[in-house]
Amino acid sequence: MDKSQVNGGIPVPSALKDVITAAEERLGADSAAGQLLGQCMLNSWQTAVRRSTAYDEASPDVFVITGDIDAMWLRDSAAQLRPYLVAARDADVYDVLAGTVLRHARNVLIDPYANGFNDGPTGAHGDPNDIPTPGDWIWERKYELDSLCAPLHFGYALWKASGRSDHLDETFRKAVDTIFDVWEAEQDHATKSQYTFIRPEGPFAHDTLPNDGKGGDVAHTGMTWSGFRPSDDRCEYGYLIPANAMASAGLQGLAEIAEQVWHDEELARRARALSEQIDEGILRHGTRALEDGERLAYEVDGLGGVNDMDDANLPSLLGLPLTGWITPDDAVYQRTRRFVLSDENPYWYSGADAEGVGSPHTPDNHVWPIALAVAGLTGTPDERLAAAERLAATTGGTGLMHESFHVDDPSVFTRPWFGWANAMFAELMLAIAGFDIQQFYPKHPKADAWDWEATAEVVK
Repeated sequence: MDKSQVNGGIPVPSALKDVITAAEERLGADSAAGQLLGQCMLNSWQTAVRRSTAYDEASPDVFVITGDIDAMWLRDSAAQLRPYLVAARDADVYDVLAGTVLRHARNVLIDPYANGFNDGPTGAHGDPNDIPTPGDWIWERKYELDSLCAPLHFGYALWKASGRSDHLDETFRKAVDTIFDVWEAEQDHATKSQYTFIRPEGPFAHDTLPNDGKGGDVAHTGMTWSGFRPSDDRCEYGYLIPANAMASAGLQGLAEIAEQVWHDEELARRARALSEQIDEGILRHGTRALEDGERLAYEVDGLGGVNDMDDANLPSLLGLPLTGWITPDDAVYQRTRRFVLSDENPYWYSGADAEGVGSPHTPDNHVWPIALAVAGLTGTPDERLAAAERLAATTGGTGLMHESFHVDDPSVFTRPWFGWANAMFAELMLAIAGFDIQQFYPKHPKADAWDWEATAEVVK
């Protein structure tokens, strides 16, 4: 049976087909990467997106599975639908994307500390032994700061791409209030947070938090704490720099929504104030001193602990420009990028068929198509083309992207059905064809003018 039938696939709107046709024409018939665009771009729409009445029969929304896991991640689902924003002014496309925003908000209101959700109170869990036991709606309750960033960024992007604000309704507003409560509490995780997570029988140490599930010690920095990374692996240190940058930019976008849609000046002030506190924390505690200037660390604790690495999952140091917090030509970003794309990054791998960023979440010598696409999207035009060609040549004969693949043998890969990777490849190809998705996302007003030397207390 067709996967789209299994998962209740929604018919592909003609507006999306038109975008694909236009992009393919611009890319040219000789583009091997261009020939994969349609298949990868429509993968989530045809196989992972379904209408749902699980929450409210009178008010359907949209449920998006990751692919081979029948659960919805806030981060993944927002990323899977990014390419469709290019056609968001079409009513059929908008309807599906707005339905996803509604489900995002409903999920946040069910449990803002959860990362993965069921399509209803099914009681299915990634691990039934987790402590505390997740609610019946919850697949997994690993608190990841970027999970709460995703609804803010995607709701804002849909507003800008469609010219409509129907989706920024009272339910979304309630979710925003919940996100504020969590982020402000997690600025003082030690004393204000009630969150803990223990996986007593998990196969990996990175699946559980130390100190009775509370996590390692952190100082108050202005940043907001995260228990886990976007890979679902635990943070070594509680302040994840890329996720805090994403939160800061998302708050700046929320301030625009508050002013222009809700006419709520107090909410706009609150959003900008929290963004500024996070910014100060990043600048004071999140940088590393080099002979030629500063670069950003991946994680810090505000007590002197620093984790120098990058992970393929977004948000990442490599993908910082995609958060809207910094521009690609910023000198600190460029130094950070050189670190990430080098042997200094412990998760940089190079082999006969590819080189790129991997993750402690997957085996050694495996690079991620997501990271290859991000390197292209944040690089030069030549780097974009090189990334596209490399991705087209490393599908392992499947014509689709995977979670990761071996640098010496692309036929050795993890997760044959992974919507996020297919969407990132599609976004890269659309960018090469002249369709700019990033334009719809919030951009921090200081993104191209950070005063690093005046603000930073550089971690030596």
